[in-house]
Amino acid sequence: MIEIYTTTIDCAQPYELAQWWSAALGWPLVDSEPEDDEVMLERPGGVPHLLFIRVAEGKTVKNRVHLDVRPSGDGTRDQEVERLLALGAKPYEDHRTPDGAGWVTLLDPEGNEFCVCRGEAERAASA
Repeated sequence: MIEIYTTTIDCAQPYELAQWWSAALGWPLVDSEPEDDEVMLERPGGVPHLLFIRVAEGKTVKNRVHLDVRPSGDGTRDQEVERLLALGAKPYEDHRTPDGAGWVTLLDPEGNEFCVCRGEAERAASA
């Protein structure tokens, strides 16, 4: 049996992108400096962590792996979408349905896709 320890994201500016994701997730950066080629975000309470690694190549196609995030507590998907847009995410695709299901795909500051899904409270309310 194995567990996921770290999800690694290739990027041009690891410190800056890690700072953005730190603000989005509320996870702290681990012993990092702006010039570092590798910057880790530590998930409070355990793994997996997020590791941002500097690479020379730019992003050219759709991500093969992406993060799905959801609000914690009583927050809603739509509130989180608005908060993440205010932090600098860009809208990409809207897959929300009239019945309230679905998700929204956003782009982080380096253009990596991620999805914002409904939280547990929203799912329970529609069940």
